[in-house]
Amino acid sequence: MRGYVGLGEGSPRRAAPPGVACRRLCLFLTVFAPSAASAGDAPPPVFNWAGLYLGASFGGVFPLHGGERLQAGSGFGSPVFDLYPASNTRTGVTVGAQAGYNWQRGPWVWGFETELSLLDGRRTPSGVFPTSPAYPGVPFFTMSANANAAYFASIRARFGFAYDRALIYLTAGVAAGGARGPAKISFGPGIDFTADWSQSSRAKYAVGGGFEYAFAADWSARAEYLFLSQSLNTQVFDDGNQNQYFSRIRNENHILRFGLNYHFGESNLIPGPVEYGGHRNAGNGGGDKEEVKAERYSVHGQSTTVVQALPKFYAKYDGPKSFPSKGVGDVLTQNDLFMGLRLWEGGSVFLNPEINEGYGPGNSTGSAAYPDGLAQKIGRAAPYMRFQRYFLRQIIGLGSNGDQTHDPDEGSRSEVLESIQNQIAGKVDKDRIIVTLGKFSVGDVFDDNVYAHDPTTGFMSFAFNYMGAFDYVSDAWGFTNGLSVEWKQNWWTLRAGTFQQSKVPNGNDIEPVLLKQYMGVLEFEARYELLGQPGAIKFLAYGDNGRFAKFRDVFNLALATGNLPPDVTALQQRHFKPGGGINIKQQIMPNIGFFMRASMADGRYQTVDYIDNDRQISAGFVFDGALWDRQDDEVGIAGAMAGLHGDHVRYFELGGIGTYIGDGAMTYGGEKNMEAYYKVGLSKNFDVTFDYQFFVNPAHNMARGPVNVFGLRARAAF
Repeated sequence: MRGYVGLGEGSPRRAAPPGVACRRLCLFLTVFAPSAASAGDAPPPVFNWAGLYLGASFGGVFPLHGGERLQAGSGFGSPVFDLYPASNTRTGVTVGAQAGYNWQRGPWVWGFETELSLLDGRRTPSGVFPTSPAYPGVPFFTMSANANAAYFASIRARFGFAYDRALIYLTAGVAAGGARGPAKISFGPGIDFTADWSQSSRAKYAVGGGFEYAFAADWSARAEYLFLSQSLNTQVFDDGNQNQYFSRIRNENHILRFGLNYHFGESNLIPGPVEYGGHRNAGNGGGDKEEVKAERYSVHGQSTTVVQALPKFYAKYDGPKSFPSKGVGDVLTQNDLFMGLRLWEGGSVFLNPEINEGYGPGNSTGSAAYPDGLAQKIGRAAPYMRFQRYFLRQIIGLGSNGDQTHDPDEGSRSEVLESIQNQIAGKVDKDRIIVTLGKFSVGDVFDDNVYAHDPTTGFMSFAFNYMGAFDYVSDAWGFTNGLSVEWKQNWWTLRAGTFQQSKVPNGNDIEPVLLKQYMGVLEFEARYELLGQPGAIKFLAYGDNGRFAKFRDVFNLALATGNLPPDVTALQQRHFKPGGGINIKQQIMPNIGFFMRASMADGRYQTVDYIDNDRQISAGFVFDGALWDRQDDEVGIAGAMAGLHGDHVRYFELGGIGTYIGDGAMTYGGEKNMEAYYKVGLSKNFDVTFDYQFFVNPAHNMARGPVNVFGLRARAAF
């Protein structure tokens, strides 16, 4: 559950240049990539391929495997029951859009590209088909399907050689898409087999090459071939009586396409005079003047790998969502691109594709305040790609009474619009309104804190990066569709937003119907000085409005019917769940900061999308390495205490399952945890963090623990 990239303005307290790196795609090469200017004495190329480009493509798709087979599984015991519906796979077309960034040194060009393309040609069979002779009296069956994921997306590394205006290149990377949607097989009235979305545990990838020619100052045309593997998709059809069919389709395609690209160039600054803004360094309190130049686009990247392990610990029992008491260790890698383009005055669009691979310890189970803030609710051994954010942001200046100078670095974001993740450098009014619309995280805008918010650079535990009882809505990766509005004045900011809830609580998919299931959130921030040191306090209130369970109804039904453990899915009805809290950040002295959060939610209701805490208080200190002459180092230490409502406790005592916890039983005691880390800045673009966490009563259960969690985090960025 993430959301640590601010979509308002400003940088972290001491923002390292953020970035994009795609492990397994050779994109680590781009983390330290030199610019074209470092080409030595080589003459400038006829056409400079370096910089951002956008384009569109069109072509043909040629599937490799066209046969269809439904294999008889459990309950049948013989392949004579196999079914062979006529294949709906055929040659089709593809059309899409791409964005990328190149570096160039002499004739050598390298970089990355991401894309999204419609992909025709593969469809689940639909219609009436003959059965096998093993079905006497049932000569036909029907098969119907909902829409498939008829698209492909990718993040690919590119490496090529330029001559004159021509570029020949190779490309390879991780792909997405190609899954089959829910389907049904019917043999007659009451004899139905239904299947959910197809699943694949293998990596999806695209590899190929192409030829590109620059026919104008900013334009190029290309011809490209890709071999696209969308993996072996398995779909399970079940009749509810332990009878099953399996569909296994190898989704591989040859793609030949043609495209046009517009190149923005390596120099992305908008022509005009240099502006100056007051920027106070948070470390020394100085009043340095800083040059501010408006950008046309912003491209950054980041690759973060986390290794966490917990040794054997005492436990009376293990449950379905417990930390394994025999110990466990896991590795998780997250690679992000942050691309932004200025569309007009104050308006920009942003895109964040991401590649993930691996697991948090115990595959995201074991404690309410889970120890890895990067971990998704569902880990995967193979690398996979998703577009986590795509949104439009509009900044509306309010004139600032004619004063357009910049604020000092007070509150959680710098007023100087630096070129950082999801932000394009440029001058803005001191007083302004910021509107953000699209897919992003609630935490990108709300509940920010300069000292504890980003698990890629600071504290890693959920306990310290958000209010523990802020049950904000999201998909399994921490993002959702929504709208936020921020009204910023000299010493205060008012924020409001509405966001779509997941389709089912803690589910993978976001509710597609606007305002059918949603959350409203309101936050007021006041900035001040205390004994000459800057600080800020935020008051937040929210309400979840959707279909989720009331715990008392759930366990009363379970006890009355004898169906234990209680199941929240049996009584998910329309409810409203309120909550709120306060968030404080305070500089104690230059290079030493303090934070505190306190929150509470209505624990009578099921956790919608976040963690199983109904109240929590957390606090800690962060020490900047400048105190001991290590400018890029950082030390943090913090502690938290959390608790549950009585109905929530009873649900877990009877064996209920929550978001990240579910021991099968409970001896209640509020969860308590501590975290300490030392971040070593090895260079401008690379740091390593040593992390330790300690849990008392993990998952609010006195029958288990305490638990020690040891972690190592490596982050590369540009």
